[in-house]
Amino acid sequence: MHRAPAFLPLTVDAAARLNAGLLLRQALVTDRAADECWTALLAGCGTAARRGLAPQLRRLSEATSEHVGVRWWFAEGTGHRRRVASAQENLEDAIADGDGQEFALAFVGYDHAMASAVVACPRRARSPR
Repeated sequence: MHRAPAFLPLTVDAAARLNAGLLLRQALVTDRAADECWTALLAGCGTAARRGLAPQLRRLSEATSEHVGVRWWFAEGTGHRRRVASAQENLEDAIADGDGQEFALAFVGYDHAMASAVVACPRRARSPR
């Protein structure tokens, strides 16, 4: 059964519209990890799902960097990269605090920052993938 992304709808949509297969796959994997983490937070569990989300977020950032091109990500896209990093830090803090409400709010910001970075990169700067 296919389900719509719950935590990264903007990022998944942006990746799908740009035919960014690698980025789309990583966004979907990260969304599933977020769903598992959310369940663990709501249940008050200190499971591997809570610890496993941060590495998935890093992999999604790496996939984004590859998609937009490392040169753009660290030059013209620096503002977007910093926004993504800040949003990721907020998420990691919410996970560490075990705060479901903070987690949900932080994920909205992370999804927006990530999707904005993906669509802001000019087509000519993107990697050919």
